[in-house]
Amino acid sequence: MPDIIKDTRYLRTKEAAHYVGLSARTLEKHRTYGTGPAYRKIGGRVVYTLEELRAWADRGACASTSDPNNANVLPAVRRPEDRNGATGGQP
Repeated sequence: MPDIIKDTRYLRTKEAAHYVGLSARTLEKHRTYGTGPAYRKIGGRVVYTLEELRAWADRGACASTSDPNNANVLPAVRRPEDRNGATGGQP
């Protein structure tokens, strides 16, 4: 897989997940919940650029556990404002 990553402009979900150290399913969840890296759809296929994967991963960079930036990469969970199309209230 490293040769594919080195020579490819766009990565499919499996290669992109390998690049950032996640499972393909976790990356799919991030995409579904809007917490993951930016992606493109080309002919129905989801692809990622190396630059966008790096930028997303770099948002979580910290110098220590007390660094206030330690939570900028959100977990792959549905955000409350996404449920039922509402923004925090009842539908």
